[in-house]
Amino acid sequence: MDLPFTVATLARRGLLTPGPPLRVAAQLNALRKWGWGLSGELRQAANRDPGRVAVVDERGGTLTYRDLLVRAELLAKSLRGALGVRAGDRIGLLCRNHHGLVEAMVATTLLGADAVLVNTGLSAAQLATVAEQQALRALVHDDEFAERVAGLPAELPRVGEGRLKELVSGAPPGDLRPPARDGRTIVLTSGTTGTPKGARRPTPHGFGPLVSIISRIPLRVRDTVMITAPIFHTWGYAALQVCFALRATIVLHRRFDPAATLEALVAQRCDAMFAVPVMVQRLMEVPPPQHRPPLKVVAVSGSALPGGLPTRFMDAYGDVLYNLYGSTEVSWASIAGPGDLRAAPTTAGRPPHGTRLRILDEEGRPVPTGQVGRIFVGNEMLFEGYTSGAERESRDGLLDTGDLGRVDADGLLFVDGRADDMIVSGGENVFPSEVEDLIGRLPQVREVAVIGVPDQAYGQRLAAFLALHPGETLDPEAVREHVRHHLARFSVPRDVVFVARLPRNATGKVLTRELRRHHG
Repeated sequence: MDLPFTVATLARRGLLTPGPPLRVAAQLNALRKWGWGLSGELRQAANRDPGRVAVVDERGGTLTYRDLLVRAELLAKSLRGALGVRAGDRIGLLCRNHHGLVEAMVATTLLGADAVLVNTGLSAAQLATVAEQQALRALVHDDEFAERVAGLPAELPRVGEGRLKELVSGAPPGDLRPPARDGRTIVLTSGTTGTPKGARRPTPHGFGPLVSIISRIPLRVRDTVMITAPIFHTWGYAALQVCFALRATIVLHRRFDPAATLEALVAQRCDAMFAVPVMVQRLMEVPPPQHRPPLKVVAVSGSALPGGLPTRFMDAYGDVLYNLYGSTEVSWASIAGPGDLRAAPTTAGRPPHGTRLRILDEEGRPVPTGQVGRIFVGNEMLFEGYTSGAERESRDGLLDTGDLGRVDADGLLFVDGRADDMIVSGGENVFPSEVEDLIGRLPQVREVAVIGVPDQAYGQRLAAFLALHPGETLDPEAVREHVRHHLARFSVPRDVVFVARLPRNATGKVLTRELRRHHG
């Protein structure tokens, strides 16, 4: 760790501000005893700022950091006493963004058990597969998913919202001590092309991961932050970790609604928002509020920013947009700030402090500047492997992201797409993301996805799926001509299909398998 850089960053973000000596001592002692996971971070925040509002929940009102810790501890004791949860067990969490999910996540780690964050968009069949593959000891779920969990094995305890409240209010006496093992968080990969895999997230071992993020994204102690990205997603989970570390006030809504989000950003005077790109796109489709939210940061991750969205959003809300490129497996790879996005709206930015990024060819050799290759990343938060035992390729401590990209002469990273999304049409390599970006700039287009489909003559060809803004029309040949004018002939989509909306999962990623089924 670069100590001078770390100290300077922590000081700049307000983390080294002096406080009451007894509280500061208790804060540091909490990290020493409980570690840098969720339980330790919540405990340090509660010791330093016990009366600070931790969560503003649209249904549950407000909870201070002291309240949140007490409730998580009571729940942990009930999980241990009533359900027999022990260190090393796995607890599934099928919940939207609300304080109950946060309490359950912390309670699980307090016991040294692993929290399995379940995508709320999974079908009943996928949920059953996840429950079996992850060997769940219990499943905590929102009431809205009662029918979806009904078909799970009878021996798997299911904890709905009413039962969760009972467990908190009826906790048995007893103390909680630091567990013999750190509880892990298992995040499920997106599963846009198949069954999601469980990826074990590491526990931080110090300030390094936090410093990497806040050195490039200017979040500060005691900010008010709205987390609209699903917390079951890597980005939403990272937002929760950062907020605990900064003793921030967290604003949560169960479902994303652009108008309600804008209203809450103004009413709660939010300094920052964590979102996925499709949410930012939706915000641009509703009338702006009379008073602009006092946002300093809108941090997005999870998928590529469409077309000219960065420029349009910053024109409306100020130069506050930060785009983090990463994945469940590598955490983060690069961050683009407002200046980067103004200069090059499609860039993924630069690696933050403590992160190594290399563009390698198939033999693992660095490629020349500007040339496309495989993106490899190294940092201290690389995942610990899939729960199935499968691994990702690594070279010299760097992990394969599965993406292809290039770095330009200014050091900016550009991601061309998934390696398995690239198609070969008539002997030419074609990246669908480049065509998507171009079509997405047409004013009639609300959203677009471009995929490869089989072609008898060329091996593969491009198919473009477009959803238009209400009241707009567009001729398929006009779309092709637009691409033909800007890109090579082999990038022109031979199929142009108009749809009401693109199929997306709960984190906003397009489900390409659904598009192929629709096309076929």
